[in-house]
Amino acid sequence: MALDSAKKQEIIAKYGRNKDDTGSSEIQIALLTERISELTEHLKVFKKDHASRLGLLKLVGQRRRLMKYFKRTDKEAYSKLVGDLGIRDNI
Repeated sequence: MALDSAKKQEIIAKYGRNKDDTGSSEIQIALLTERISELTEHLKVFKKDHASRLGLLKLVGQRRRLMKYFKRTDKEAYSKLVGDLGIRDNI
């Protein structure tokens, strides 16, 4: 369920602060969001895949913690990122 490198580079180029940025909060949240959406589609087909469901819950928790940190540190960039990714602001 890992992202292929082309898709990952595309996300890094879109959300990175500069060309060498690979680990900022924006990028991490965007990568986690992409993995979460892929796992969600997988679980719609394979409803009894409980191991993947557990992995999905862990990814959602990790993204939630990152979003909480990012909202606390940079409120404006957080609201822009949430709008771009189309995720709810329930933190």
